[in-house]
Amino acid sequence: MHFFKGVNKVQSFLIKNENSAINYSPSCRSKPVRPLFIFRTQIKIFMYRNSLDCLIRIHRKEGVRGINRGMVTTVIRETPGFGIYFLAYDTLTRALGCDADADYIIPKLLLAGGMSGMASWISTYPVDVIKSRLQADGVGGANRYDGIVDCVLALDKSVCRGINRGMVTTVIRETPGFGIYFLAYDTLTRALGCDADADYIIPKLLLAGGMSGMASWISTYPVDVIKSRLQADGVGGANRYDGIVDCVRQSWRREGWRTFTRGLTSTLLRAFPVNATTFATVTLFLMCALKPLKSV
Repeated sequence: MHFFKGVNKVQSFLIKNENSAINYSPSCRSKPVRPLFIFRTQIKIFMYRNSLDCLIRIHRKEGVRGINRGMVTTVIRETPGFGIYFLAYDTLTRALGCDADADYIIPKLLLAGGMSGMASWISTYPVDVIKSRLQADGVGGANRYDGIVDCVLALDKSVCRGINRGMVTTVIRETPGFGIYFLAYDTLTRALGCDADADYIIPKLLLAGGMSGMASWISTYPVDVIKSRLQADGVGGANRYDGIVDCVRQSWRREGWRTFTRGLTSTLLRAFPVNATTFATVTLFLMCALKPLKSV
């Protein structure tokens, strides 16, 4: 899990990389590294070239503690968050009648998955903002926050606006994202024949879960880039973006379309094993828990 947390740290740093760019004028005495983006009057150098370079630099600068920065807030959010995901999804699929031979099964599964993702993220979103800021803290300068409490207190004077910054983009991402997430898992488990008494049930569940997580992230990743930048906006000083549209406009103007895929590789590296483990664990637990009830 330390490795997966490190990959998540790399993803966050790469997405927020443009907030910590270093400006070099031509008269700078020290020789800068090879620039990634060149503008008319100055060279703007991003701290990280790719996922591996980001991981190496974080470890070199902050050690293991830096890679795992924000883990406490992640656990605080993920533990109830995934519980709400699966509880809401199970409740909604039963209410909508999502049986294998039901009519309009795909729209029903998309709706159930999307609504469950929205319910979970709305209830745990403030913690995600704190996690994102703690992970971005120290990029391109000294650390600003001493911990979770200090990060909360240091948010905007309008506490509600500060904590909920980026929520709209999160809802835009999570609603279709989790619809695809659960639809893909349901479709793959049916195609692979993941019944309780099937052969190779664990590898099949792991494959279905991992592929579902990757499909979800690929389909909504550009929105996640904007969400993460809005959450980290203001960490190093004044806010840079006026909102979603302004963030998209500035990001596109500075970096082009590649800005919306920054960090995707590290995200997918983390998405497969994490979601494979999550889905397989939940499915096997429910199989074992429901088996005694069926035999009664």
